Amino acid sequence: MARAENKTEAGGTARMVAALAKALREQQGLSQEQLGKLIGYTAAAISAMETCAQPASDQMLVKLEEVLGGGLGVFEKARALMRLEKYPAQFKNFALMEAEAVTLCAYESYVVNGLFQTEGYARSLIGGGFPRLTEDKVEELVEARMARKALFDRDPTAMIELLLDESVLKRPFGPWDVHREQLHSLAEDAERDNVSIQVMPLERGLRGSHAGARGDMIQVETKEHHHVVYMEIEDESILVSDLAKVAQLSHRYAKIRSQALSPDDSLSLIQRLAGEERQ
Repeated sequence: MARAENKTEAGGTARMVAALAKALREQQGLSQEQLGKLIGYTAAAISAMETCAQPASDQMLVKLEEVLGGGLGVFEKARALMRLEKYPAQFKNFALMEAEAVTLCAYESYVVNGLFQTEGYARSLIGGGFPRLTEDKVEELVEARMARKALFDRDPTAMIELLLDESVLKRPFGPWDVHREQLHSLAEDAERDNVSIQVMPLERGLRGSHAGARGDMIQVETKEHHHVVYMEIEDESILVSDLAKVAQLSHRYAKIRSQALSPDDSLSLIQRLAGEERQ
């Protein structure tokens, strides 16, 4: 259900899309109901989009481009900006950097990195958090998270590396079928030419050294070939660009990688866990 508070929370792109869609609809002499029929939505959904009670989804923008765009591509161009507005506040500054990354390397100790999440896993994770979000907000965030997967197949190719603590592979979010799907998806991603996945074994600490004990991080090489590190905890984020600090974190990341299982052994572990039967 569209929320009244969206009208005040809507970003600039959502407002621009709403105004433009309404102006073009009226210019073509279409009612909200007529436009809705043309693009597969109800009149109520068109009204909600035009008032920003429920900003246009990515799918709606595609349809608006087909029917109202007139070959200008304005709604198509709005898609990336709309996705950016839907991200949580602490992630917005990093989202564009991630999308344009030359290299992205992540270490995750609690959940699967967002780039690698399946839709079911993301929905369970986002929807099960606290404080609870509305269904509309959950779907909005899931849609935005799924859109990030474009990085896997982007041209030019990005090199992507994921280091996962083994506990992540054994910690379900949602039913077991959702968890198994996530593990199968990780196994498939691990076999991409531009992706490497390694697992930090649970017993690593028994050896007296665990370089990942201080938490998660994401390293990015930007399109300008600058190096930054992104870290997030409890809805707060840090973007580190200081050269000395980035170097120190990069050394720590390299140590985490050296302590993890090889890519081949990691894939075998993921595949084995994905095949385990759970009630």
